Amino acid sequence: MTLRRFDAAERRARLALRHRHVPQERTDDVVAITDGLVALHSTDPVSVYLSVAARMRTPDLAPLEHALFGERALLRHHAMRRTLWVLGHDTARLAHHAATLGLVPAQRRALLAMLEAGGVAAPERWLADAAVAVDELLVASGPLTAREIGAALPELARPVPVGGGAYATTQGAHSRVLLQLGFEGRVLRARPTGTWINGQYRWASTREWFPGGFGELDTRAAAAGLAARWLRAYGPATRADLQWWAGWTAATTKRALLDVGAVAVEVEEGDGRFVEGRALPDDLGPTPDAPPSARLLPGLDPSTMGWKQRAFHLDPAHVPLLFDRNGNGGPCLWVDGRIVGSWVQRADGRIAMRLLEDVGEAARAELERHAGELEELLGDVRFSVRFPAPVQAALLA
Repeated sequence: MTLRRFDAAERRARLALRHRHVPQERTDDVVAITDGLVALHSTDPVSVYLSVAARMRTPDLAPLEHALFGERALLRHHAMRRTLWVLGHDTARLAHHAATLGLVPAQRRALLAMLEAGGVAAPERWLADAAVAVDELLVASGPLTAREIGAALPELARPVPVGGGAYATTQGAHSRVLLQLGFEGRVLRARPTGTWINGQYRWASTREWFPGGFGELDTRAAAAGLAARWLRAYGPATRADLQWWAGWTAATTKRALLDVGAVAVEVEEGDGRFVEGRALPDDLGPTPDAPPSARLLPGLDPSTMGWKQRAFHLDPAHVPLLFDRNGNGGPCLWVDGRIVGSWVQRADGRIAMRLLEDVGEAARAELERHAGELEELLGDVRFSVRFPAPVQAALLA
């Protein structure tokens, strides 16, 4: 049987359309944008806002602010690869059961060891009591910072050892308890302590912030649901791509693909070489033509970080300039579904760009127009990229 083939051009067209790079697909529905990308990387809070704004018809920061902290239609939660994400409610539930809960046992063992090393006589009981105390405080008071929680519950703020060797230090136990409760889904990150570019958050009780919470869901069913959403947004792609993105084992990834009925296809990796990939069975039709597109996307944008194997949209020669040593993608220039350069905000607020290949006058003009739009959106705000691309040092000079 001949497998359906997706060459690099078709994969880029799908990316441009489904990731809302093209003007016709943009929307001001920030929840739809988030769900369409499955989830937004939130390790750098700036990425969340700029990823959404780049896909809006009328770029604005306020709708995302409202979705996160007003109607709370979007949540921040640790999930795939132990990364902090912003997700819609349904995706958050899938990710929690398919990825987050798998992290809980190791996190708990580490915390109990810290408590014991910090002189806590009965760490299991101490932790259980601490969890109840934190939840009762947050329900009674509303969201609080870790510092405020430590001040209100001083018995939980006792120092515990963290790290080892030259990196050994101490930290208030309540900070580690909050992290543990976050993985368990009992507390959530609420509004930041400063402006929208701040990565320090208040903590809220899940039962107050997210009524209904993460619910009960079979791990296998959750993995299948998450795999289906990822394939809809990023497929066709290889099994290795999904395994890397989700942080799963090979066995979990294979089973999830079988459970959603993913079918074998061939995908081009960008160099004329085709490898086996997977696609949803109802998603094998021809891809519509994608209109021209040119966007400035932030560091850790889902379009940049959605695949392990990126040669179909990124020249491998550009990787050392655009990704740090840990594989974090910096701010990128995108044209017609491929990465073509980098950008940075300078101290005076101007956006500086570096093209790594010729994109033509029309695309260059659209990139410059979007840069001006981004300057206007940011106004007086100045931000530093959490994981800058190596090429950005020259752009800032």
